[in-house]
Amino acid sequence: MYLVTVLGNMLIILAVSSDSYLHTPMYFFLSTLSLSDIGFISTTVPKMIVDILTHSRVISYGGCLTQMSLFLIFGSVDDLLLAVMAYDRFVAICHPLHYPVIINPHLCGFLVVMSFLLSLLESQLHNLIVLQFTHIKDVEIFNFFCNPSQLLNLDCYETFTKNIVLCFAGAVFGFLPISGILFSYCKIVSSILRVPSSDGKYKAFFTCGSQLSVVCLFYGTGLAGVSDSPSKGAVVSVVNTVVTPMLNPFIYSLRNRDIKRGMWQALRKAI
Repeated sequence: MYLVTVLGNMLIILAVSSDSYLHTPMYFFLSTLSLSDIGFISTTVPKMIVDILTHSRVISYGGCLTQMSLFLIFGSVDDLLLAVMAYDRFVAICHPLHYPVIINPHLCGFLVVMSFLLSLLESQLHNLIVLQFTHIKDVEIFNFFCNPSQLLNLDCYETFTKNIVLCFAGAVFGFLPISGILFSYCKIVSSILRVPSSDGKYKAFFTCGSQLSVVCLFYGTGLAGVSDSPSKGAVVSVVNTVVTPMLNPFIYSLRNRDIKRGMWQALRKAI
């Protein structure tokens, strides 16, 4: 599953970079999402594979902090990019004549850079809290990686400060992206329903269908992970960190002729 995920997302990146027809904002965001997915799964799964082969369940203190930081960075980038992609489709469908002016290369670069910077800020805030813990070097975590939510519950350090950080993270990486996605797709659906021709409606729904599937998969598994049961949380973590990044390339490529054509071109060039 790890190799399929890396290969599938690498093919999307190669397809977008090698086909000039795909040099558009939508595919630029998609290739960035694929790069983030590779980092997201590579943060946890290789370590898990090594642990299975060596029959070890131990991770160093520094390794745990590093894994938690990278997990937060790539997971948050995925979160923000999905909102950015929803905004991109909103402008393309609801304001097509202004699309090249609004979604320009400078804005695309700015949105991607800000997604990474905000994600880096969140990971460092979590790190600052965990570094204050006094009894974290000899603990057990009921998961296959250093899950940030479980690490934050290991100590009673300054509950008020911890709650502020969690509220900030929940607002920036939960409420705002979800609100933006819901607003964008409500406007998209409203605009599509006003299209007189059935072909026009089909093309519009077809364009947004893949992304909407990924959004539902990403947030569905994320919300399912909010549970007091450690065993259920571990199962959902596997789905969220392994299954979701693996399915994204299939969802985006199977119904997208442009991506499939770009993949074949990239493969022919490689061969």
